[in-house]
Amino acid sequence: MNIAVGSYHRGFSVKQRLTATLAKMGHEVRDVGIAAGEEATDYPDFAIPVAEQVAKGEADRGILVCGTGFGMCIAANKVHGVRAVTCRDSIEAEMSRRHNNANVLCMSADFLGQELIDRMVQVWLNTDFEGGRHQRRVDKISKYEDGAK
Repeated sequence: MNIAVGSYHRGFSVKQRLTATLAKMGHEVRDVGIAAGEEATDYPDFAIPVAEQVAKGEADRGILVCGTGFGMCIAANKVHGVRAVTCRDSIEAEMSRRHNNANVLCMSADFLGQELIDRMVQVWLNTDFEGGRHQRRVDKISKYEDGAK
């Protein structure tokens, strides 16, 4: 799978470890930033490019890391076609894929340990969308995004 990954300064170390883990799992990783040594930055500068890669089909999924995961999620969801979620455990990660077909996972560098992050990412990447009644709901979101209410 082709995965775009990004963080701002507070998620840098988590992103670095995660990027290496994803590569070991056999995924192609597109590291959008932040680079080492950069000063404090703004999360939209990384969330939006990751979300755009997913929306354009340049990446199959996106993963974003910031202090809480919230800012990245808000910014990513501004991109048409993105269904970003902030998850705190592997059950939420699984359900976000199974029922919502989430295509961007946002996580907290401050509140989640690396073992939990690794488990959540593995579950999120390996869980399929169920479709069915859930597809109808996702279609309603897409229809709204396209301007038809």
